[in-house]
Amino acid sequence: MKQNIRNLHQGNFFYLAALVLFNSLLFSSCTTQQSSQQSTQKTTATDFKTPFEKNTNYTSTHDEVIAYYQLLAKAFPKKLQFEKSGMTDSGRPLHTGILSLDGDFDPNSNRAKKKCILFINNAIHPGEPTGVDATMMLVRDILTKKVEETSLKNAVIVFIPMYNIGGALNRGGFSRANQVGPEAHGFRGNSRNFDLNRDFIKCDTRNAQSFNQIFTQWKPHIFVDNHTSNGADYQYVMTLIPTQHNKLNPILSDYLTQKMLPQLYKGMETANFEMTPYVYVRNTPDDGIAGFLDLPRYSSGYAALFNCLSFMPEAHMLKTYEQRVRGTYAFMETMLDLIEKDYVTIIENRIKADEKTINQKEFAVNWTMNRDKKDEVVFKGYAAKYKKSEVSGQDRLYYDKNEPYTKKIPFFNTYEAIEKVSKPWAYVIPKGYSAVVDRLKWN
Repeated sequence: MKQNIRNLHQGNFFYLAALVLFNSLLFSSCTTQQSSQQSTQKTTATDFKTPFEKNTNYTSTHDEVIAYYQLLAKAFPKKLQFEKSGMTDSGRPLHTGILSLDGDFDPNSNRAKKKCILFINNAIHPGEPTGVDATMMLVRDILTKKVEETSLKNAVIVFIPMYNIGGALNRGGFSRANQVGPEAHGFRGNSRNFDLNRDFIKCDTRNAQSFNQIFTQWKPHIFVDNHTSNGADYQYVMTLIPTQHNKLNPILSDYLTQKMLPQLYKGMETANFEMTPYVYVRNTPDDGIAGFLDLPRYSSGYAALFNCLSFMPEAHMLKTYEQRVRGTYAFMETMLDLIEKDYVTIIENRIKADEKTINQKEFAVNWTMNRDKKDEVVFKGYAAKYKKSEVSGQDRLYYDKNEPYTKKIPFFNTYEAIEKVSKPWAYVIPKGYSAVVDRLKWN
């Protein structure tokens, strides 16, 4: 009798255990399925909403950026390729995205098909992250057809979502004095404290070494490096540094100054982001602004060595972060509209300039501004005034937003070559200088 009761108890125990296990697995399955449904619903409901769009005073972290593009690439594998493309000083890989509506992600094939290649770089200075968030939205909007696909019919976009990864990981809110948002951002120097926008020729960093190889693989026709400005206060959200036109082959220089820049300025005004040349001043804008001499250590100057039309849009740090991101988005969209209109001319000009470069015997390597030559631009600024500093007691400059003005100011934008070199027949490089050979091969 006791044995039967013991067997009965054991039978009930195993029955109850099996029942609990079954219910546990059933509950787990239901929970997983529900969680999966919620995740799918969340993605669909937000329509690939970016972190910036959820909080317009926020810029995405490196992990968020990579995860976002991986999500897009998985959803649109025939139009977007997102991949690792080299290493950086941070120990994390550099990623590139390729947006091609016909699914062709090969640089040689796209050049053969006469596609205009637009290369976009973001967060070379991670305290200036507008391009990070603007590019995420632009790529998403093209893929989901919120932006007309015709804007990419004859073009391919190659983009680096976040170039200075080490600086982006060094995140805080106080390394950009007086900048209005975002609430947290990266640091200017990379993980070894290099300013990456001074390293395109030396290539002391792994970032620049990777960039050289990516850039020369694609040989883009147009390059855009997104930035944020410092310094003077004025009414514009967006300013622009085009590569200095006097350094370019005349074919490219004429097209840049006479056709391309007028279209970009007009397009930005139409987009409600009226733009001015970069406010590069000695004292205040009243004394005039100067064209920026982007030597090859800068991204745009490096790109210009390859007869690539290059630009650094500079959003104004004293405007809200949302305004700056929207303005940067508008600039890239305006550039795509221009490419669709002029892609044949842009490609033909590049071919002609390359042919002339091959036969060129002498090359300028340094320039100086001619201050006797100047133009005028209409500038919308604020009255520059002085008041006593609460710290030093000395006079300090400030801009009075209660006194806006619109007037013509001098624009110094003529540079002349002061040093030239003859093209060598060959280079003789000692065996110990293998780093020099590497850099020549990359380029």
